Amino acid sequence: MSLSSLNAISPIDGRYRNKVEALAPYFSEAALIKYRVLVEIEYFIALCEIPLPQLEAIDTSLFEALRKIYTEFNDADATTIKDIEKVTNHDVKAVEYFIKDKFDALGLSKYKEFIHFGLTSQDINNTAVPLSIKEAMNAIYVPEYLTVLNQLEELAEEWKNVPMLARTHGQPASPTRLGKEIMVFVVRLKEQFNLLNDVPSAAKFGGATGNFNAHHVAYPEIDWKTFGTQFVQEKLGLQHSFPTTQIEHYDHMAALFDALKRINTILIDLDRDIWTYVSMDYFKQKIKKGEVGSSAMPHKVNPIDFENSEGNLGIANAIFEHLSAKLPISRLQRDLTDSTVLRNIGVPFGHTIIGFKSTLKGLNKLLLNESKFAEDLEKNWAVAAEAIQTILRREGYPNPYEALKGLTRTNEVITQSSISNFIDTIDISENIKTELKAITPSNYTGI
Repeated sequence: MSLSSLNAISPIDGRYRNKVEALAPYFSEAALIKYRVLVEIEYFIALCEIPLPQLEAIDTSLFEALRKIYTEFNDADATTIKDIEKVTNHDVKAVEYFIKDKFDALGLSKYKEFIHFGLTSQDINNTAVPLSIKEAMNAIYVPEYLTVLNQLEELAEEWKNVPMLARTHGQPASPTRLGKEIMVFVVRLKEQFNLLNDVPSAAKFGGATGNFNAHHVAYPEIDWKTFGTQFVQEKLGLQHSFPTTQIEHYDHMAALFDALKRINTILIDLDRDIWTYVSMDYFKQKIKKGEVGSSAMPHKVNPIDFENSEGNLGIANAIFEHLSAKLPISRLQRDLTDSTVLRNIGVPFGHTIIGFKSTLKGLNKLLLNESKFAEDLEKNWAVAAEAIQTILRREGYPNPYEALKGLTRTNEVITQSSISNFIDTIDISENIKTELKAITPSNYTGI
């Protein structure tokens, strides 16, 4: 049976495939193979540019044809490499043999032993994987993140003058404004994104145990450390980690995953707050013809987009957490546990993108129910007590907090009238009484 959205084990490749398909060129098996081919080809070209004595005679016009091996890489090429791997039982060696066949076809057979020269498989994997992550971040993640951020900024501006009863510990608290509460999330997201941008895309390149042993013994006169750094940083656009063991230490990659996790956590917090506001009737939701909210209750329009986002971002965070905790740990100069773990990097990215899209979809369905905001404020005149007692403190009135506590901490409903009557009993000037009576739950919203 061929893979389809109905028989895929993972919902990323099944139910949600249409939402995350753009990640396939970066995190699929074919993508990993292509990035490996890219690194091998660019490495060979870099050796020609030193040049190594045996490569001095190569026609540099052939570099374009060599680069086409990865720029025109297709599914048939990936399948060929997988067939080679069935024999070699080694994925990177299969890439090497594939390129050697390409060299034969290009008339470069005498140079093909300089493919993968002096390298170990991790010189390829630990450059291919961070390069794929970097390009996926720039091409897919950042645009999706900015779309959500921009929508939140627009809503914060649109709702900046909407007064709202705040709730701390679930109880009525000093009023705020809806736009400001959305702006809290905007600023949090921006600050974490700035930290995300500070994390370098690091790569390892240094031979079997990181010391350029094979390179040095073959060509001791060449500064291989400088070569490796220039290759990684100038050719691939990554940061060269040195010294390393056989593998990159993944500390920077772990930092990246932790930063992505924090951004997801902020959006989970947003999802839960908006979900709660919907349950409080602060928002209605746009109804799409034909959609069903409940299989049993015809009236329901559920905040399913925020629930979907929360669930997917939670799964993403659980996997990011494992990646960031596991990858920096390897026995001695290397063990193989990082290899299988690295193959799952696309999974949390997929769930993250699904979460972003769901949050955005939910935000776009919100309809402001201003009358409910006003109703809740009118029902909670007790929140004006903080303002009144603070002004009384300013005026030197004795024990103002205790006086307002006695008024408001009862089971009786506090109204504008009861607040006004209380103010009339206070021994203060008429000007101050007028100032106090001007305070309402709707205008006591701070700055």
